[in-house]
Amino acid sequence: MGSSLIIDNSFENLNIESLKIGVVQSEWNSNITDMLMSSCLNYFLELGIKKNNLIIRKVPGSMELVYGSNHMFQNHNVDGIVALGCIIKGETDHDKYIAGAISNGILSVSLKNKKPISFGVLTTNNIKQAIARSGGNKGDKGMESAYTLLKMLNLNY
Repeated sequence: MGSSLIIDNSFENLNIESLKIGVVQSEWNSNITDMLMSSCLNYFLELGIKKNNLIIRKVPGSMELVYGSNHMFQNHNVDGIVALGCIIKGETDHDKYIAGAISNGILSVSLKNKKPISFGVLTTNNIKQAIARSGGNKGDKGMESAYTLLKMLNLNY
């Protein structure tokens, strides 16, 4: 079963060419986050967002996506952000604490700055599930996160 997200590329309220988009990528599990980044950027470029209007920053891990997103808003005047990461379950519950903290942190940064952040962080039990969700038979979270950001930006115009 693939993704159930229905993609509708009609963003009637957006001037796609003038959008300035931030993308913050975790380097942890980079074999996965690189695939997420690639599909995210390809989607934006295919829709006509200018390459020089895509501000890309990498942070060490998914926890740092919160600070990286806030930094992006404060220093790069972006319209919105896609935060990309991958948390794979280990032997302890560490993944749950990290995922919860990131979710709350990203929400807080978005609301504080009054601009959307699309949450493109995979939380899986194993590498196979992560691959399936980064362009495999369970969807493409990188592209879906880019799409979600544009849908949210479309609300603001």
